[in-house]
Amino acid sequence: MFIHSAIFWLRKDLTPAERALFDIEVRRLAQIPYLERGYVGTPAETQSRPVTDHSFDYATSLHFKSLEDHEFYQTKCEDHARFVAVCKTFWQRVVIYDMSPLAGQHNDGSPVT
Repeated sequence: MFIHSAIFWLRKDLTPAERALFDIEVRRLAQIPYLERGYVGTPAETQSRPVTDHSFDYATSLHFKSLEDHEFYQTKCEDHARFVAVCKTFWQRVVIYDMSPLAGQHNDGSPVT
């Protein structure tokens, strides 16, 4: 498995229509059929702590079955290309975190016994 997380800070001057379009387009990413799982969210209403960052507007966590699926997403996926083409002017900052889960875990994160 391979997990691709993207954190978005949108431009403050977006119109309500632009924000709505971003919301529609980013949600489509989580519906890509070859994903193992896909999530889109906004900052959780957790208590502010020194280690939490609630400053972003949207985040995605896309779980791919393999690194090859992720590479396809980055280079040939029409859904991802559409999202970037439609929305790239809407964010002022994006940060990507890609991770490979450690061996010895089930897909749900529980340890293999």
